[in-house]
Amino acid sequence: MDLQARKINFVQEFLRLQNEEIISGLEHLLRKKKSEMYEKKITPMSMEQFNQEIDQAMKDSEEGRIITAKELKEKTKKWD
Repeated sequence: MDLQARKINFVQEFLRLQNEEIISGLEHLLRKKKSEMYEKKITPMSMEQFNQEIDQAMKDSEEGRIITAKELKEKTKKWD
C-alpha cells in the first residue's frame, strides 16, 4: 500500500473513532513527531555566519534601517 492510500485509510479510521482519549493520544503523538522532525532539521549557524549577521545588523543600525519595538507592534496590529 502506498503512502497516499495509507493516509486515506488512516483518516477514515480516525473519523470513525468515538474515544476522546485515543484522539487526544493521536494528537499528542502527531505534535511530538512533527516537533522531533523539525528539531532534526535545525542546524546551528557557523561563527562566520553569526559574525556576518552581527556586522549586517550594525550596518543597518548605522544607516537607519531599523524600527523600534513600539513601531513593530503598531505595524503588526494592522495585519488583522
